[in-house]
Amino acid sequence: MTQIARLRITLNDVEPQVVRQIEVPLKIRLDRLHEAVQAAMGWTDSHLYEFRAEGIGWGEPDPEGFFDGPLPAKKTTLQDVMTDTGSRTLQYIYDYGDDWDHVIRIERFDDDAADTSYPRLLKATGACPPEDVGGAWGYEEFLEAIAEPDHEQHDDMIRWAGGPFDPNDPRIDRIEHRLALLAKKWAPRARKPKAPGT
Repeated sequence: MTQIARLRITLNDVEPQVVRQIEVPLKIRLDRLHEAVQAAMGWTDSHLYEFRAEGIGWGEPDPEGFFDGPLPAKKTTLQDVMTDTGSRTLQYIYDYGDDWDHVIRIERFDDDAADTSYPRLLKATGACPPEDVGGAWGYEEFLEAIAEPDHEQHDDMIRWAGGPFDPNDPRIDRIEHRLALLAKKWAPRARKPKAPGT
């Protein structure tokens, strides 16, 4: 049996509230958890990120080694973070420019369910803000502009967003599809049987 962690991911400082509830293996590496959070939230994984707990950070280390950055996310699991820090809450920062601040809370643990692939979505509310909108403050201005047809930036913002944008629609089908692709990508590969005589 594989132990599964149920996570509640909340994007801070935005209205309407953006929350995702997902399940992932407890032993998921943090670089993979990053991919799962990106898929669940609706981000495009085009900026740097960092997980933080109890003053420790994990992310993409500086390849040049010029400064002390986060510890490598690919060498740490969610279970390691819990064991090492004693915390069941992580902070997840995405895009240091827009500074999207998420809280990830481990709500409970279960054994994996038969015929179920992970990561998987349990619940989603609120749309992910558009990438590069300018953080929580820029998103608030964006929503004001698209909500008011007479706003001087209304047409520009609709066009920039690629069409109409509903801040209350999390686009669940898209999230489920993206998480299913990750589950397939991470599924253990069946070993090919050895040829006789080898």
